[in-house]
Amino acid sequence: MLVIDNPGSVAAPVGAYSHVARVDVGTGTLLFLSGQIALDDDGVLVGAGDMVAQATRVFELIGAILAAHGATFADVVNIRTFLTDMALLPQYGQVRTAVFTGTPPTSTTVEVSRLFRDGALLEVEVTAAVAA
Repeated sequence: MLVIDNPGSVAAPVGAYSHVARVDVGTGTLLFLSGQIALDDDGVLVGAGDMVAQATRVFELIGAILAAHGATFADVVNIRTFLTDMALLPQYGQVRTAVFTGTPPTSTTVEVSRLFRDGALLEVEVTAAVAA
């Protein structure tokens, strides 16, 4: 079964997309989270120019979306990160390492020229596998 969802515990996404696609597979569930940027509940960018502040907010959003589906960061199997400046990777890595304390998920990190919101330094999307 496929469910496209915007959990009520997280501010609605900005634009025409949903936060997560939930796919029930066998005895578990796969969660495909849309890319998240550092927006507050009113859609205002958090931490302009500050990678640590933006990464912290992004992982807060991801954590809330996962929790709404009974998942945690331990369930994340893949993470894709888009940075506007690869020189900021150490600051992003500092936050990411604090979030993923066990075996890290598979990952891809790429540099892009810009994101859809001016001032956004990163966008992160994840896939999680949740046992029933």
